[in-house]
Amino acid sequence: KRILLNCHRQAGKTLSASIMILHQFVYFPGSLTIVISPSERQSKELLLKVTKLMPFLGDDAPKLTEENKLSLTATTGSRVVSLPSSEATVRGFSGVALIVEDEASRVPDDLYRAVRPMMATSGGKMILMTTPFGKRGHFYEEWVGDADWLRIEAKAPECTHFTPGFLDAERGALGEWWFKQEYLCEFVETTDQVFSYDSVMQAISDDVQPLFL
Repeated sequence: KRILLNCHRQAGKTLSASIMILHQFVYFPGSLTIVISPSERQSKELLLKVTKLMPFLGDDAPKLTEENKLSLTATTGSRVVSLPSSEATVRGFSGVALIVEDEASRVPDDLYRAVRPMMATSGGKMILMTTPFGKRGHFYEEWVGDADWLRIEAKAPECTHFTPGFLDAERGALGEWWFKQEYLCEFVETTDQVFSYDSVMQAISDDVQPLFL
């Protein structure tokens, strides 16, 4: 029901999510899938990958009553809707069967909190996928938290289509900070951070009484 994909760049997470979206769209009539990304352009790209997979279904390919850059609707009543990255404009959907959040480390936290209640009555599935972007935000909190998520990590050195020479060149070109995030899936401190995340957390205690109520 809850999946976190912490994967290196070009790992195939978007293609994998597209297949899951198409499976939901085709084989669960009347279902609603929501796609969110940091930008409308990225949401459109994910939806485009879904449409490019349809010919592979042959006779099982769904017949569409609506197809545009932001939504798909099948004759079965199934829908896929890509939403803009704005908490104020995503409200109003309910009974969502599948929510896919692309580049989740860069999606605003208020948008994540706004879409979760959409699954309240459906018991739907949620997939958050991304490369890390510092020790911050809802994806990081869910990754290190205790909530019941299936956590999947894929690092570039484990991927057969990257040569050691390419990764060495990328480390030199990007620098250690970016390379650790983009290819090693590490949550590193933000570039403008004065105190480390661990130092801040260690300085907080519930046992200390506030000076002012």
